[in-house]
Amino acid sequence: MNRRRLRPLYLIGIALNAVAFTYAVTNGTWLYAGAFAVVAGYLVVRLRMVSADG
Repeated sequence: MNRRRLRPLYLIGIALNAVAFTYAVTNGTWLYAGAFAVVAGYLVVRLRMVSADG
């Protein structure tokens, strides 16, 4: 995939993880919330790497 296609996928992934994180925090499942935060952080780093290349 090229960079132009990857950027929206990363943004969608970050948004979905943010929603899942909020839902997990609301329900008090902190282990899941932590996992969603780590995945969202990873996606942000990858998005910045893809954006910096182009």
